[in-house]
Amino acid sequence: MNTKVNFCGIEFDNPVLTASGTYGFGLEYDQYYNISQLGGISVKGLTLKEREGNPTPRIAETYGGMLNSVGLQNPGVETFKSFYLPKLKAEKTCKVIANIAGSTVEDYAEMARSLRDTAVDMLEVNISCPNVKNGGMAFGTDPKMVETITKAVKSEAAQPVVMKLSPNVTDITEMARAAESAGADGLSLINTLLGMKIDVRTRRPILANNMGGYSGPGVKPVAVRMVYQVAKAVKIPIIGMGGIMNGEDAVEFMLAGASLVMVGTANFTDPFAALKVKNGIIDYMRRYGVEDVNELIGAVIPN
Repeated sequence: MNTKVNFCGIEFDNPVLTASGTYGFGLEYDQYYNISQLGGISVKGLTLKEREGNPTPRIAETYGGMLNSVGLQNPGVETFKSFYLPKLKAEKTCKVIANIAGSTVEDYAEMARSLRDTAVDMLEVNISCPNVKNGGMAFGTDPKMVETITKAVKSEAAQPVVMKLSPNVTDITEMARAAESAGADGLSLINTLLGMKIDVRTRRPILANNMGGYSGPGVKPVAVRMVYQVAKAVKIPIIGMGGIMNGEDAVEFMLAGASLVMVGTANFTDPFAALKVKNGIIDYMRRYGVEDVNELIGAVIPN
């Protein structure tokens, strides 16, 4: 069976990646298994400078998933380049995707420029960040800003650029088309849904930041729907994510139109989750006589 997938000109050994913010910098999971068995990893969201993130508590379990308001805690892009990336590239064969975030358009462009001459295989652009020059509204909720950031990153990047779309919008296809028209090489979706949990005893929000991103199996039907809609609206390839817990979940995203999938929240419940998803896809292929994993991409049969 063939499990290799060509995405934006890059060959992945298999379609299973790990989602940014759920897998550290990959090396943390080496105590469990060789992460080279995965197709790739999207590293913890990076910013220009080191960030401590939001005050605690910033994680909360809820029905069908979890809420997080970590606030992009990370060591900064220079530490990633000097410490984490060389280790990953020296020891691992899976592809490395740098997830980048910023507070201004200029931040995004500078991040892309900083990573230009590195061994990073692909850039994933987190546009769910607040635009500090526009009242804090998330970049990813305004199609004009999606276009602007996509163009800014593309003008500086040497690697393929994948725009990570926010689901907190009225029409996800509008954002997808905006990114495609501005030159994005691919899309990843979905990022977290905005949620909230209140302690009924204290009558206070559980998270110190009041609200946070909801992820986990509870969001999967929404994520699959959005991947399906976007796949019909654009011609560029898609990475699908949102509540993938096993191989059949991953296949569902691929049938909806995703070429690659990312495992996120499941990594917190089981450190072997991504590897199990990969093996689950292979089991599915054997069971249904699928010789090439690419046959699954967009193969849903509409009613």
